Amino acid sequence: MRKKKEILLFVCFVYCSIYSIAQTDTTAFSLPTKDRLSVHERDFSDVLHSFSKKEKHKDTAANAAAKYYHTSLIPAVGYTLQTGFAGILSANLAFANDNKPDTKLSSITTSLTYSQYSQTIVPVLADIWTKNNTYNFVSDNRFIAYPSDIYGLGGRTDPNKGLTINFTGLKLHETILRSVRKNLYAGVGFYFDKFWGIKALDSLKRRDNTRFTRELGSSETAVGVALKLLFDSRLNQINATNGWYANVVYRPNFKFLGSDTRWQSLLVDVRKYVTFPKNSRNTLAFWNLYWLTTAGTPPYLLLPSTGWDDQYNTGRGYIQGRFRGDNMYYFETEYRYCITRNGLLGGVVFANVQKFSGEISKQFSSFTPSYGLGLRIKLNKYSGANLCIDYGFGKDGSKGFFVNLGEVF
Repeated sequence: MRKKKEILLFVCFVYCSIYSIAQTDTTAFSLPTKDRLSVHERDFSDVLHSFSKKEKHKDTAANAAAKYYHTSLIPAVGYTLQTGFAGILSANLAFANDNKPDTKLSSITTSLTYSQYSQTIVPVLADIWTKNNTYNFVSDNRFIAYPSDIYGLGGRTDPNKGLTINFTGLKLHETILRSVRKNLYAGVGFYFDKFWGIKALDSLKRRDNTRFTRELGSSETAVGVALKLLFDSRLNQINATNGWYANVVYRPNFKFLGSDTRWQSLLVDVRKYVTFPKNSRNTLAFWNLYWLTTAGTPPYLLLPSTGWDDQYNTGRGYIQGRFRGDNMYYFETEYRYCITRNGLLGGVVFANVQKFSGEISKQFSSFTPSYGLGLRIKLNKYSGANLCIDYGFGKDGSKGFFVNLGEVF
């Protein structure tokens, strides 16, 4: 087990993260409008300006709304149980292809992350909307060189019997969606995933090494198409306070396209956001995720697993990869509330459960719960983007900090 970090070190990390982010143009997270912002709202840049002799430019919301694109370069520090502390350099371009008030925000984001556990992560993400929100182009590309822990299949695996492996991975997911009706989109995509250089970093007995080679091998490749249906009525995708989000992705993989094996998966991701109490600025959020293997056998590293969803956010309270199986059921609820009236500080309490089926039986294991609480620090009062600092608790003594730029869901 990796050693716990001192609280003092974590406090220093939080300060450095906030300071580095606040020095950048955080309007890159959104194209703000004046009616979205209360005159009493404050974010971290306002706090810095209050200590500065330089007068802040007035009518910031109006000036930001007049721009159709925003850029940012953000040096920061991150932390998860999987990566430990990590240095991050992130670049973002956000723009609108139309000046209509209901135009959805397009964005291109990339970053370079290097962690204390010698992990390298390079995502290149694009979410492009055409005029009138007619088409949506989604590109999710990631390169990872990734020492990681695995624990076997199912929801009853022993946390003390994990195996550290190393591998290099490449993910290329490209999707195009067309508007069917308001807030409803349908489309098709091409998904390519490859892992190579897979090897155990822990010493293994001969019998265990044979099993490891049989289950993982030295490389894994999956290539297929994606059929996607999306409904999104949220007014703010960055920090939703109302509306629905439903995403359904069916992925068949074919050997003639280059996949090692033929297999199929189905992902159903549904989220609901409610203002509670009514007329407050507090939000009650629900997240329900089904990640199913419908046919065949996926590569081990592409099986449904804790923290291996597209945003790496499921299962706060557990290390990434802690549970894995043919099928995954996940439910989480979170209550987000204001601590200060000006919106600078907020808090959350959350709880989640996850359930997995093992390699022999399709029957799900028992529910595995976790829970926790967190602090929110407003980085951009126009978009609602927060620095999220959470502490989660799971079973068998699992616990730790989880830090994100933006809400978990």
